[in-house]
Amino acid sequence: MKLSGVLFFPVTPFDAGGGLAEEVLAEHISQRMEHGPGAVFAACGTGEFSALSEAEHARVVRVAAEAVGGRAPVFAGAGGPLGAALNQARAARDAGADGLLLMPPYLAQGPGHGYTAYVSAIASVLPVVIYQRGTVALEPDTVVELAGIPGVIGLKDGLGDIDRMQRTVLAVRERFPEFLFFNGLPTAELTMPAYRGIGVELYSSAVFAFAPEIATAYLNGEERLLTEFYAPLVRLRGKVPGYPVALVKAGVRLRGLDVGGVRPPLVDVTGEHLEELEALIKTGLERAAS
Repeated sequence: MKLSGVLFFPVTPFDAGGGLAEEVLAEHISQRMEHGPGAVFAACGTGEFSALSEAEHARVVRVAAEAVGGRAPVFAGAGGPLGAALNQARAARDAGADGLLLMPPYLAQGPGHGYTAYVSAIASVLPVVIYQRGTVALEPDTVVELAGIPGVIGLKDGLGDIDRMQRTVLAVRERFPEFLFFNGLPTAELTMPAYRGIGVELYSSAVFAFAPEIATAYLNGEERLLTEFYAPLVRLRGKVPGYPVALVKAGVRLRGLDVGGVRPPLVDVTGEHLEELEALIKTGLERAAS
């Protein structure tokens, strides 16, 4: 599977009662499809994967697949306990997903061959992109081994260890040249110059969810956005734990679509920070249009 362009991670909208707002989700994805994302990753981190029930997860993926309508690959989040991850994978397959973004297992840590068995079981259902972050910090030889498992097609890096990633990219591409790598750090655009330097061109864009014009302008070479939009956004993001998701959802609301708030333990953006975000979006849109 080949991916290109910006990777879109939609938010999961909730209604006033806290339930899943399926029609709003469909509208959110349909609007962003007009900007040509390379793939859509539904019910993943930005989509509050950890806050969804299995039933909600399955509905989110089905709505996403229907809204995308075959215009781009659709990936679904999966992970946690093996049984839950397998249920999510099978439901995603039945809902029309093309692949999975595999989150780190919940709390339990075993030796390397234990994680390999975990990945292999889930990859037997749908193609898997492994998410490296938290408890999953893989050495290059381990990624080579995982890349040899049928159905394992890529690695999303959420660690930001450029030395480790350079060694991993070199080792894996020597044997599996089509294997996918992408930058999965929050506000990935800020670190893309470093990732491009080691041969990683793909990245997940949280900004695409609320300001696709800005994300697309950056992809097309508007480097001034790094200093005028992305760096200030990262400073704002660092003020409160959980803001990598809450800011995105607030940004979608500011752009006119009521996707509701975030679920606990995340918290919504404060009024002061919402004003900062609104000003940043205005600046970013002005630069993107110039």
